[in-house]
Amino acid sequence: MDLPPFDDAQRIRIRLIGDSYQRLLGRPLAEGPDLVAALWSAPGAIVAHGTEADPIFFFGNQTALRLFDMPFEDFTRLPSRLSAEPLVREARARLLERVSRDGFIEDYAGVRTSAKGARFRIERAVVWNLIDSAGMVQGQAAAFDHWTPIDPFPI
Repeated sequence: MDLPPFDDAQRIRIRLIGDSYQRLLGRPLAEGPDLVAALWSAPGAIVAHGTEADPIFFFGNQTALRLFDMPFEDFTRLPSRLSAEPLVREARARLLERVSRDGFIEDYAGVRTSAKGARFRIERAVVWNLIDSAGMVQGQAAAFDHWTPIDPFPI
C-alpha cells in the first residue's frame, strides 16, 4: 500500500502519535527521516482515534488496515469502539479509562473483529494518550505486533 496523500493537518496529527509515544515511553515508536511514512510502513499495527464523544479512528497504518480488512478511507470513519466485539466493549472502556489516568499501558490484550468478521486476539499492546505540545490530550493510540487469528468454529 502506498502512503496516502496526507495533507499538512493530517501529517501533524499523525506525527503526534510518534511524538507522544516517545515522550511517554522514552523510546521511538518508529524511526526514519519522515515519521509519518515510518508509522505508515511499520511492521506492527498502529491505530489512533480522536477525542470525539464517540471517538473515530483518524489513523491506521497499512498493517492495521490489513488486519481490519478496510481501506484507509473507511477505517478513518469507524468509531473505535466498533473495532471490539460487543461483549468486550465494557472491558475496553475500562482500559481507556486506565490509559486516561496513567498516560499509557503496555499490557493490553483483547479480541478485535475485522470488517469481514475475522476475529483476532491482540496481545502486549501499548495504548497511550496523544498529548500535544500544550499538554492537551488529543486522543489515544495503540500499537501491537502480536496477534493471533481466532477460529470462530473450533473443531
